[in-house]
Amino acid sequence: MSVKIYHNPRCSKSRQTLQLLEDNCVQAEVIQYLKTPPTADELDAILTLLDIQPRELMRTKEAEYKATGMDNPDLDRDALIAGMVNTPKLIERPIVLANGKAAIGRPPESVLKIL
Repeated sequence: MSVKIYHNPRCSKSRQTLQLLEDNCVQAEVIQYLKTPPTADELDAILTLLDIQPRELMRTKEAEYKATGMDNPDLDRDALIAGMVNTPKLIERPIVLANGKAAIGRPPESVLKIL
């Protein structure tokens, strides 16, 4: 089974989710998305797997959300995805991909349903 986690080591939920995977003997490819952000196509695919809209994957309380204009209600899907690619801090974390499915690790146990 191929498993990926979009991880931020400074985030407690992300660390807890990674530990949960390890505790369940799941060896995941760890992608530190602040250093290596997903592409627009990758984010689009993740959103499709999660069955959510871009704003639902955005950290809207971050200062960068307003500073980069992502709070503009007129922005379309492509513009919001581009905003997350350009400012990866806005991406909710962690995201786990496994078995052709995706889950956000909030709470960490939510990723167990896709393993």
